[in-house]
Amino acid sequence: MPKNTVLKELAKCKHPQSRKTLALARKIKKINNREKIKLGHAAKANVLGMKLAWFAEKVEGREEPLTPAEYEELIDLYLQRFDGELEQIKIVQAIGKHRANQHAAREAVIKTTLGMEKQHFAGGGLELPDLCDAEHFKKFQEWNGDAASVQHLKLKFISRKSLQSAEKVTKAETDQQMVE
Repeated sequence: MPKNTVLKELAKCKHPQSRKTLALARKIKKINNREKIKLGHAAKANVLGMKLAWFAEKVEGREEPLTPAEYEELIDLYLQRFDGELEQIKIVQAIGKHRANQHAAREAVIKTTLGMEKQHFAGGGLELPDLCDAEHFKKFQEWNGDAASVQHLKLKFISRKSLQSAEKVTKAETDQQMVE
């Protein structure tokens, strides 16, 4: 909302097409757009914060960083997080065949979200902290869960291909150490 002083000034203006009225209207529009942009950034940070909070909950209590194989399993589990809700929607739809599709909007949002996340994980990667690196893992565990402090975490694009290649590298290193 624009500041009250600007609104009071606008109320005092008599003629709707005066220069002062138009200038105040532009000022109000500018303030509204600025606030809308702030809300957009807050929403993005909140979505990312919720995603990271899910991962933080799953790795809580771990001492050492994840192996690439464990991280891949954790991401697969993350991609299945809505399976229970989709199952409930299917049950409700099966019971009431005469009604219109009750939860169509929620089901569409879930399927779209999961489709995009699966596509990102198979392709360029999901933006997540590198939980295979000890330093990043420690910082992630120290994170307080606040969406505003997400910017202090080092995020990386993690894909299935990168995790599988990292797993091959770690296996080769352990085999090398076993030989020595």
